[in-house]
Amino acid sequence: AEAGSADPGLAVLFRERQGVSWPLDPGAGTARRSSPNTSRTEIDVCAGCHSRRGTLQPGVAAHPGFLDHFMPAFLTGDLYYADGQIQAEDYVWGSFVQSRMYAAGVTCSDCHNPHSLQLRAPGSEVCSTCHAPARFASPEHHRHPPGSTGSDCLACHMPTTTYMVVDPRRDHSIRIPRPDLSLEFGTPNACNRCHSGKSTQWAAAAFQRLFPNAGKPFQHWTKAFSQARAGLPQAEVSLLSVLHDAATPDIARATAVLELRPFLSPLSGQAVQQALHDSSPLVRIAALRTLEALPPANRFPFAGHLLSDSLLAVRVEAGRVLAATPTDQLDGGQAQALKQAVADYVATQDYNADRPESRVNLGNLEAAVGHPAQAERYYREAIQRRVDFTPAYINLADLFRQQGMERESRDVLQQGLRQAPQDASLHHALGLALVRAHELDKGIDELGLAARLAPDVARFAYVWGVALNSAGRPAEAVAALQAAQRLHPNNREMLWALATIERDRTDYAQALGWAEKLLALNPTDQRASTLAKDLKAKLQARE
Repeated sequence: AEAGSADPGLAVLFRERQGVSWPLDPGAGTARRSSPNTSRTEIDVCAGCHSRRGTLQPGVAAHPGFLDHFMPAFLTGDLYYADGQIQAEDYVWGSFVQSRMYAAGVTCSDCHNPHSLQLRAPGSEVCSTCHAPARFASPEHHRHPPGSTGSDCLACHMPTTTYMVVDPRRDHSIRIPRPDLSLEFGTPNACNRCHSGKSTQWAAAAFQRLFPNAGKPFQHWTKAFSQARAGLPQAEVSLLSVLHDAATPDIARATAVLELRPFLSPLSGQAVQQALHDSSPLVRIAALRTLEALPPANRFPFAGHLLSDSLLAVRVEAGRVLAATPTDQLDGGQAQALKQAVADYVATQDYNADRPESRVNLGNLEAAVGHPAQAERYYREAIQRRVDFTPAYINLADLFRQQGMERESRDVLQQGLRQAPQDASLHHALGLALVRAHELDKGIDELGLAARLAPDVARFAYVWGVALNSAGRPAEAVAALQAAQRLHPNNREMLWALATIERDRTDYAQALGWAEKLLALNPTDQRASTLAKDLKAKLQARE
């Protein structure tokens, strides 16, 4: 059917392929599967190339299991915006499995020819194979003039991001544009992509006017992930709500478990324990990573069963996380299961031995189980693979520090800086090493350089400010922390440092202001409440 035609087209009325029919629901104007989709084999096969992932092992089977060969990325802040839109080079799978279409049983080949990879119909016409044009390709739906960019399904629901200058990729989460969420959380939206000369406030107001009944978006976790990434204490409850909503896509539930790690309490700890038994392997993997917040000796009772999980991705993650379990805690069967899972993990890293990341991962494993010589060997192998791979230098330096080899630790960091002189993490690590060596001024200079090179890393600025104050330079500490706090307004460590430094300088009014900001973030913060009361008492006594 032509776009905008009153005839929905035979393709919409009834489409049958590979034994699956998609009859039209006349009331909704949308095709629905005649039977539930009970297999994800097709999507798993496509995901092997069209996902952000690591490779675990070689081999192709007739029906390869995605998680037996690959470790996928989650919706973390370095890769995705808080609402799940693509940010880094995230490819397609991670977006698509967030979508309402995926939840409804749509597969890749419903839209793409699996051999040519071309759309089954040109442009937005492919949408009309499931969505009646009379209803959806009409101004009543999209509220734009026919033939305009705003009337194009793909431009609104699958906007592109261009990578490497020449490679535009569509976001496959197939979401409704929400400039109102952009206004609140800083996420991108398709409206402002077209109306680039207009403000987000304008787009949000226009959206509210045109779509007053938009309701809750299907991808509803934006607030929870934003709170978590801002370090807000209320993130814990918000993340638990995402995790416990059965209608939430598994990849978002898994990401919620990952985001819980800084907020673990008896309540969320119980949820993570339950997540280790979740039906979704993505959630089980995420729960294993969050379990690392516990000391190694305390992890096995919660996650030991995952050493025998049916999927390789889960087993190797369990092996890595549980590797440092004291052997005297295990019986013979448990020890053997752990040994096998660790061996499988080592095999996955050896399969990627050309990458420096694999050598650092193995170095971390050996360090965790108390084999420093082997750990050093792997870290040095990583440096041989790529001389400017800074995690190898930082981990090797930390290994030396743990053994009391401070001089060697500094030497490694300085070696790394010769290869990567603008790497903030190396400068930060060297600054800490110099402070430990009582070379305070040099250490502070390195810490300050790290904070300036990476202003987005709140921890670097916080440590620099604390070091300045410890060196008897409180005015400089306050200036550095205030500048950083403007970039990280919800960072509680920074606010506490400012409050206590100003208190020690007897500027009780300024200190109280910072303490009240802490309480605004978390009214139940007893430490901040006590500080505020003490500061008020000091101000009253001064009067």
